[in-house]
Amino acid sequence: MAEIEAPKIEFPCSYPLKVVGDAAGDFQGFVIDVLERHAGAIASEHIEINPSRNGRFLSVRVTITATGEPQLRAIFDELKASGRVHMVL
Repeated sequence: MAEIEAPKIEFPCSYPLKVVGDAAGDFQGFVIDVLERHAGAIASEHIEINPSRNGRFLSVRVTITATGEPQLRAIFDELKASGRVHMVL
């Protein structure tokens, strides 16, 4: 039986990221700052904020223009290294 390969991403492309962390007043700004450092200015219509049911966590969903694997790796690495992010999807 042949092994199925994951589809390859063709860059540049619109790439949605969902970043989840503890709900804090500056969490949204922190996530946007990191993403803009790597992907340029992000229009407000490409940002969606959702608090968890109990208000403990905040998810920031942003669609960026991804230019390649190195850019995405740098974003993931910086977000995770901050200690403020629980998950990046």
